[in-house]
Amino acid sequence: MFSRTRTRKAAPAPAPSAAASTAAFTPGCPMGHDRPADGGQAVPEQTRRVPASLFTPAFTDPDQASAFIRQFHAELAGSGNPVHREREVLDEIARTGTYRHTAEELAFGAKVAWRNSARCIGRLYWRSLVVRDLREVSSADELAEECFEHLRLATNGGRIRPMITVFAPDRPGRPAARIVNAQLVRYAGYPDGAGGWTGDPAGGQLTARAIDLGWKPGDGRFDVLPLLVQERAGERPHWYELPDDTTLEVPLSHPEYRWFAELGLRWYAVPAICDQTLEIGGVRYPAAPFNGWYMGTEIGARNLADADRYNVLAEVAGRLRLDTSNDRTLWKDRVLVELNRAVLHSYQEAGVTMTDHHTESERFLKHVAQEKRLGRETPADWSWIVPPVSGGLTPVYHRYYDPVDPATRPAFVAREPW
Repeated sequence: MFSRTRTRKAAPAPAPSAAASTAAFTPGCPMGHDRPADGGQAVPEQTRRVPASLFTPAFTDPDQASAFIRQFHAELAGSGNPVHREREVLDEIARTGTYRHTAEELAFGAKVAWRNSARCIGRLYWRSLVVRDLREVSSADELAEECFEHLRLATNGGRIRPMITVFAPDRPGRPAARIVNAQLVRYAGYPDGAGGWTGDPAGGQLTARAIDLGWKPGDGRFDVLPLLVQERAGERPHWYELPDDTTLEVPLSHPEYRWFAELGLRWYAVPAICDQTLEIGGVRYPAAPFNGWYMGTEIGARNLADADRYNVLAEVAGRLRLDTSNDRTLWKDRVLVELNRAVLHSYQEAGVTMTDHHTESERFLKHVAQEKRLGRETPADWSWIVPPVSGGLTPVYHRYYDPVDPATRPAFVAREPW
């Protein structure tokens, strides 16, 4: 286990240019069904709405706000009657176009957004999510520093903490700052001019953009990209090198094959997604990086193995002296298993939290059963829940799941471009 030595650097604010799209790959984008929680108290009709048209045009949907307040009070025992708080929220929307969540509402909403994440198999621990409330942070420099602190806290010496850091929300006429990166940590990708790549092709677009902003690229397969923060629409992003104490990386070795370490493969410890908007009760938080911990197949069967990523199957097959002349030899399958063995072994040896797909499948079905006992559905996208290795050997393969409705909130959703 080691960290890369890095120095933080911010580019001076250049002249504004046309807004660039921040829409990107959205792993784990949750969708589901939107309704008040069962057991919610009825609210008299006259307290439900103050016509926003009499005051300020509503930037935040009053119906979503009301539904969330009722859900919050219904699910949290001892939180009291929602009537007063709902009236307070609707009045604030009528006066200002939006409203401010309490710290408790924000924490609850972020956790339920994880619970609603239809593509995430690791939702058993949704209640344990650590929520950092940094809604007062809006400048690029401050936001970058707090993203770095998020990585330090989430890494936790290798004992990964599920964590979300929530920055300022969009407000009427004042869209909040955005993080351009898809993840806080990501590797650069450099096209070689012959149709191939050095590094991660998934990082190619961000690499080109960072270089355009003034970042000095390396020439390796695992160069950590800078953090790009766009403070205001129409402005060029600021870029920041990740400090050396934020990026814990694990060099990959194999429990049997000593030559495996010579391949020079590695991966980082914390998968912190940051290109999705957190939506809670009609309020949108476009900068809200969040992380759990890795399941081994995400690295061993996708990041390193996919043809449009690191594509190392043939390289490892050559070391294993496998017959690659025909797919019927199942050489790809054999390599995939050994890659995943190496990933699990390496993270365990380094003391970094990671789970395997068999264990996580069992945990997910435990989560489904718990939610059912509480009268709640568990929306799930089968194609994401079933692991990419030995899917048929896991219990999540042999069943159907509750349908996914994109209207479910709270949720993490694809972020709209500027």
